[in-house]
Amino acid sequence: MDQQPHPFARFVRILGRGKSFTRSLTLEEAEESMSMILAGEVLPEQLGAFLMLLRLKEESAEEIAGFARAARKSTGPTAAGAVDVDWSSYAGKRRQLPWFLLAALVLARNGWRVFMHGFDGHTAGRLYTGETLEGLGAPLAKDLADAERMLAKTNFAYLPLDKLCPKLAEIMALRPILGLRSPVHTLARMINPFEAPCMMQGVFHPGYMRIHRDAAILLEQPRMSVFRGEGGEIERRPGKPCEVMYAVDGAGFEERWPPMMDEPRQTPDENMDIARLLAIWRGEACDDYAEAAIIGTLAIAVRAMGVEPDMDKAQARATRLWINRDKDRLLAAA
Repeated sequence: MDQQPHPFARFVRILGRGKSFTRSLTLEEAEESMSMILAGEVLPEQLGAFLMLLRLKEESAEEIAGFARAARKSTGPTAAGAVDVDWSSYAGKRRQLPWFLLAALVLARNGWRVFMHGFDGHTAGRLYTGETLEGLGAPLAKDLADAERMLAKTNFAYLPLDKLCPKLAEIMALRPILGLRSPVHTLARMINPFEAPCMMQGVFHPGYMRIHRDAAILLEQPRMSVFRGEGGEIERRPGKPCEVMYAVDGAGFEERWPPMMDEPRQTPDENMDIARLLAIWRGEACDDYAEAAIIGTLAIAVRAMGVEPDMDKAQARATRLWINRDKDRLLAAA
C-alpha cells in the first residue's frame, strides 16, 4: 500500500533534487516551512535533512526573510515603539572581551532603547553575552513582557533565545550533533520581535553580509547595518578597514570605514576577565584597543540609526558619547 508523502517532504524535495533541479525556496515557501517547524509538525529526520541541505546550498535572502516572518509570528505581539535598536548577539567571543556590550550600554545610558537577544553555549570555548551580563550583575529578561518592562526602566534588555523562541533555541543547540551551524544562526539574528526601526547585524563570514542586507530589504526593515565583526559579533575590529552594508528605506548601499589603529592584529586576551569591562567603563584601566573597539562600534550604530549623516560625524558623536559617559553608572537598576 502506497503511503502519502509527509506534508513537509516537498520542502526537502525542493532542496535535494540534485544539481540540475535543486532550487532555493521562495519567500512564501520558506515562511510556510518554518511555520511547520516551529509548530512541531516536522519529523526529526526531515528537520536534519532540511537544515543541512540549506547549509550545503547556502541560504538565500528570500529564505531568511520567509523564515524570519514565521519566527516573528510565533513570538506573539509586542509593544510598538518600545525599542530603537535591535541588537543580536549569537556568536560569542573567543579572542577578545565583548566590548560591543559597552557600546550598546552607552546608547542605553543616553536614552536610546536597545533590545539584545542571543543564545549562550552552542559552541565551546566562547564567552557569551548572557553569562557576561550575569557576571556584571545584570538581570536577564524572563520573557518579552519582562524585556519590555526592563526597557521602560533602563533602556536596555537582554532576552535569551530559549525565552524568545524556544523551538529555535532547541534547533540551534543541535550544532554539536550536526557538526555545522545551520540557517537558524542566520535567522535568529533577524527576528527583531519589537519591530525596532534599526537593526544591527554582525557576521563572521563576509558572504552573509549581503544575505542579511537583502533579507532586511525584503522584510521592509526601515534601517539596518551589517559588517564583519570581531568573532562574528557586532563589534568593529579597529585595526582593520570595516566594510559596512546598509539598508535604508528599501535601498542598499555600502561604506568603507578606515582603520582606527596602526596595529592590524590584536594579541588574543588569555584571561577574558569580565571585570575588565567594568574597569574600562569606570576609567580604572586603560586599553587603547578596547576603547577603539567600543567607539568604532558605537559610531557604526549611530550612523545606522540615522543620528548622524556620515561616517566622520558619526565617529565624532561616538567619541563624545564615550568620553562623556557616566563612569559610575554602567548598569541602571531594573
